[in-house]
Amino acid sequence: MTDSDQPQGSAAPSTQPAVAGAPAGARRAIVVGASSGMGAALVRQLAGEGYKVAALARRSDRLEELAASCAEACAASGGRVVVRAHDVTDHGEVPELFEELVEDLGGLDLFIFAAGVMPKIEPREYSTTKDFEIVEVNVKGCIAWTNQVAQLMQTQRFGTIVGISSIAGDRGRKGNPVYCTSKAAMNTYLEALRNRLSEVGVHVCTIKPGFVATQMTDGMEGLFWLAKPEQAAAQILAAARNRANVRYVFRRWWIVGTIVKSIPSFLFRHLNI
Repeated sequence: MTDSDQPQGSAAPSTQPAVAGAPAGARRAIVVGASSGMGAALVRQLAGEGYKVAALARRSDRLEELAASCAEACAASGGRVVVRAHDVTDHGEVPELFEELVEDLGGLDLFIFAAGVMPKIEPREYSTTKDFEIVEVNVKGCIAWTNQVAQLMQTQRFGTIVGISSIAGDRGRKGNPVYCTSKAAMNTYLEALRNRLSEVGVHVCTIKPGFVATQMTDGMEGLFWLAKPEQAAAQILAAARNRANVRYVFRRWWIVGTIVKSIPSFLFRHLNI
């Protein structure tokens, strides 16, 4: 296990930019999927560190609440939170919106894609509608946004891209086949971008959370090691600052992931994990 593959312990928020090679004092970030869960926790932590953050999600009311909750921290740190209602399935809106946000922030150092959906799938259900929704958000939404970010960062020759994937992408689990597929696709896409952008000093970090207490996991049975969104956010930003390639959140999930990946297919098909 290399340092780039294992999570570190929680650390106090850094006063340094999360991006190697960025201009001194540069703290400008975009978080897509910011209305709740890990996305909202990331916005709050960044705002408390003095970042100018653009927070995007479909629910404008949740975004306004998020901005209000960051007001005191922003006043103390000099940070700023800009909110924009955006549906990540509206891929055509991305280029213009991205340009507008970068101009408003005065540049971009850190991009985090935290949007994702995981509708409930019954054991014998094959819903093309639900499956296509997963692909539209988790895969196409990620590509639409991250391609724009990659073009900018390739030109400026610095920056960090963080994609929040899932441990679910490590194997083809029978409980939700297309969700696993979407995260596996995301992992491969992010790895390819990391290889391409490394030539110009831009880093791409893939995050694979285990169970985190979010709306996605609300009501699910059999969860263990359930982390708070704030704990996950601290780990994610630590991974970005350490220029980790792949980081499980938390370290124990790397152990679980390694065991799961080692199970032969003829056994794995009988497991409900």
